[in-house]
Amino acid sequence: MSARILVVDDEASLRDVLRIVLEGEGYQVTLASTYKEATRELSHRTFDLVICDIVLPDGNGLDLLRAQHKARPETPFAMITAHSTPAHMITSLREGAVEYLSKPFDVDDLKLIVAKQITRKAEKPTWPSFHQFVGESPVMWPILERIPQIARADSAVLITGESGTGKELLARAIHTESARASRPFVPVNCAALPESLLESELFGHVKGSFTGAVRDKRGLFQEAEGGVLFLDEIGEMNPPTQAKLLRALQDKRIRPVGDTREVPVDVRLITATNQDLLRLVKEGRFREDLYYRVHVLHVHLPPLRERQEDIPVLARVFVERACARLGVPVKEISSDVMLMLQNYPWRGNVRELENVMEQAVAMEASSLLSIGSLPPSVVGGLAGRESTEAWLVLPEEGLDLDAHLAAIRRELMQKALARFGGVSKRGAQKKAARLLRMSYRTFRDQAARFKLLLEE
Repeated sequence: MSARILVVDDEASLRDVLRIVLEGEGYQVTLASTYKEATRELSHRTFDLVICDIVLPDGNGLDLLRAQHKARPETPFAMITAHSTPAHMITSLREGAVEYLSKPFDVDDLKLIVAKQITRKAEKPTWPSFHQFVGESPVMWPILERIPQIARADSAVLITGESGTGKELLARAIHTESARASRPFVPVNCAALPESLLESELFGHVKGSFTGAVRDKRGLFQEAEGGVLFLDEIGEMNPPTQAKLLRALQDKRIRPVGDTREVPVDVRLITATNQDLLRLVKEGRFREDLYYRVHVLHVHLPPLRERQEDIPVLARVFVERACARLGVPVKEISSDVMLMLQNYPWRGNVRELENVMEQAVAMEASSLLSIGSLPPSVVGGLAGRESTEAWLVLPEEGLDLDAHLAAIRRELMQKALARFGGVSKRGAQKKAARLLRMSYRTFRDQAARFKLLLEE
């Protein structure tokens, strides 16, 4: 079935040209001349691409983009306009548009852009069972595409990536898609266990094998029987345990600490690390033979800063989860907040984003998360030119100037407090007030409104 495209433009001649050109490429084309007509068409059927003018006789194309991106984020929009400005482009892309074209545009360029978007939408993987493993950005598509193949292989998997990128979540997704899905998934953080206990935790022990071993204990290998054993931060494993792990993988048998008998085990091993294991091998800190045992299949998870397209989707998911836990209606995220989230460096990756959104939901009493809802660490983390440019972007749809200026005021007050030693010190508050040419009382009142003062 050929792809369906909706063209929204009030200029009849352009609509006709686009219909002729796109139908000539084999697409099904529907035309709309107004915001109202476009809304009606979008409510009745799904489209593989929407080509939409920004200026419409009865509304704004960006409002249509925003509404549809919220209701059907899988529908790509290409925005076109005869009044191109940087603000138009930034707003379009920020609100979810996949392309932005200035009139008049080259028909051949349009054909290429449409073909690229139709192909991308057709090829974009959607795995319903991966609902907790979100990956909307292009760098994540190859990973999502490989999950079913990796799941079926039943070989050892090594997942690499910075802390907080979702390595355990990916391991669980692989397990869920595998033939072992009905059996246990047992996670172990090798860095969290003392060296003296890691071997016992993995392989178990018998009563009296060491001080404190008052009874026999099954190891995690046995607990994961038939399923998956996930070893996080495997680079932290000590050499004796590495040797015993290698033996277990080779022989598919383990020997509990203090025992003379071996126990057969059937587990699939998935490991993860934020370190360069090959470098550790060269430094003599990780066994080369074990490296090749765990490195049969390899997946590298990129940091969040390299997958900015995922940030809006992840932020909404985390807000929904936090609201569900608190038993409150789902809060909306303002466009200013979303812009700030996409410009923040996220050194803690997805884990940090989840923490920030949970804090914002917990501290915001209203139904809208604004910049004032974000923790000071995020607001203050966008210093310098990038932060200034973000504040000065004027969205096409306009903004609440008072709220925008209040957010700027909050950021500057936070920075002034930080300069003098912190929000809970009275001396720092007085110095910050003087720095900003404010009376101490006014500073206190506004800081309390912005939730900057932790103590009296």
